[in-house]
Amino acid sequence: MPASPSLATAPPRTTAPASPATAPPRPAGPPSPATSSVPTSSVPTSPVPTASDADLGLEARLAAVDALMTLRLEEAAVAHEVRTAHLAVDPVDLAEVITVPIAPARQPAAPAAYRTPAAALLERAHHHMRTAGWCAGALTDDDGSVCLLGALHVEAGGDQDLVVDASAILLDAIRRRFHDESVPAFNDRQRSGAVPERMLLEAARLADARGR
Repeated sequence: MPASPSLATAPPRTTAPASPATAPPRPAGPPSPATSSVPTSSVPTSPVPTASDADLGLEARLAAVDALMTLRLEEAAVAHEVRTAHLAVDPVDLAEVITVPIAPARQPAAPAAYRTPAAALLERAHHHMRTAGWCAGALTDDDGSVCLLGALHVEAGGDQDLVVDASAILLDAIRRRFHDESVPAFNDRQRSGAVPERMLLEAARLADARGR
């Protein structure tokens, strides 16, 4: 008797062998240096720094050091002010500090109209008195003013024989107009330096005329 279709035996199921796990594809990109086929000599290298780059780097470093030193100095100044703010500072009187005499200002050079020694000395004495001032009763005063003999001594530079010669000519010029016994007496009788200055000029002309 033929078998029923429902009772027919199903053929055995075959199972395909499992395929190995497939790794995900790697993203495309530039080959690594180790596996690249490009020769090593063709790989670009970093540019060699030039002299101008080195100079620019030195200037930049110097500028940075200068800025840092300036900042530190400013901080030190502020710190010093903070530390000394509580200290009382007394005002200083310069008159008490400066005790040495101040040298008078250098006078401009006197004109040289005469070449003989006594005439040139009398001319320089006139210029000195006119610029430094006239005084009476002393060769020179605290302000640097001079009398007739004081002007001759200052301009003679220590040459006493020249002072004596010029003083004698000056007394001759004075006696032509006045009746004084000496140069100091005539000088101290004046009230200003106008007449003594004029007599020095007249004495210079007289000395030049005498060749002295």
